[in-house]
Amino acid sequence: MKSNVIIIGAGAAGMMCAIEAGKRGRKVILIDHAKTPGEKIRISGGGRCNFTNKNISKENFISSNQNFCISALKKYTAQDFTNLVTSKGISWREKTLGQLFCDTSSLNIIEMLTTELKKAKVKLSPNTNVSSIEHNGNDYILETSIGRLLSENIVIATGGKSIPKIGATDFGYRIAKQFEVGLIETRPALVALTFNQIDLDKISGLSGNSVFAEVTCNRASFSEGLLFTHRGLSGPSILQISSYWKEREDIIINLRKDSSIKELLATLRKTNGKISIKNALAFYLPTKIAEMIVREVALDGNLGDQSNLALERISLAVHHWKVKPIGSEGYRTAEVTLGGINTDELDSRTMEVKKTKGLFFIGEVVDVTGWLGGYNFQWAWSSGWSAGQVV
Repeated sequence: MKSNVIIIGAGAAGMMCAIEAGKRGRKVILIDHAKTPGEKIRISGGGRCNFTNKNISKENFISSNQNFCISALKKYTAQDFTNLVTSKGISWREKTLGQLFCDTSSLNIIEMLTTELKKAKVKLSPNTNVSSIEHNGNDYILETSIGRLLSENIVIATGGKSIPKIGATDFGYRIAKQFEVGLIETRPALVALTFNQIDLDKISGLSGNSVFAEVTCNRASFSEGLLFTHRGLSGPSILQISSYWKEREDIIINLRKDSSIKELLATLRKTNGKISIKNALAFYLPTKIAEMIVREVALDGNLGDQSNLALERISLAVHHWKVKPIGSEGYRTAEVTLGGINTDELDSRTMEVKKTKGLFFIGEVVDVTGWLGGYNFQWAWSSGWSAGQVV
């Protein structure tokens, strides 16, 4: 069986590419080893799919070449995808920081895409495994569980290593190595960070507590929710900074960004000096976190007994809490994979490998990683759309 294009990976990028190629009258086969398409879409956003973000710019993406994503993101914008969602009668809402979510279910997005696949006459082949890919100079030859397939073009949209329980593999990277396409080292991103037992003992009893915090590492800062867990720290601010953190590096946490804890306590000391330090801190921080700070600075007694130097110690512990993660929860829970196909190898306008005609890489498998908040889905839509115009 010969086609114009075979796309491997029926996720967000793969489905978008297949739809666009099919709309152009191309004969398209979309392959996936899973039983159903769009598994990552299904579980995203707590089941409501944070499908894009209103504030898309190159600064929201991490890559060895931060300019690479510009072309695709300009060609197919967040507004373009939002217009598609709206035109299909899917209700949505904007949440914090420009994040757009379905009102009801992420299944709405999957149903929309699969309907568009049918309209574009794309042949969807789930439960299909690819054992090998070869190129004879004219066509790509795929040996699969449904037989041998031939195609003029092949698009790799298999994603990264994150969340293997829903089928993530290193397939895309193996194909890149086979065709001598360069790779940027991969690692888990948008993932909770873990700590050694000594540091865990310091936050013992805080599991489940959350606070709004600014988290900083390697000149990147994010101000969002922070969640204490039994293994370390999580929440949006930690997931964001995990993409910038590397082993053996510290992260700095500001537990009260909007005001100076030293000034607040100094004012309170004048009016209520008999209050304990713990209870004084609990005016401005969750009680359990206030208790942790008091243990950290090793102070006791009433607020009125504390010197300005003591308040400075408290301030440092609150505004400049330095912690050193020992690792992350890994690909098991990571939302995305950082790194991937070296963008120097790809044409940013089409996503085609420069030195290998007819071979394309799109979506998460490429070394373009977005922030938390719909950015990675927009990269999938945009890169898939771009390849879909030329395959």
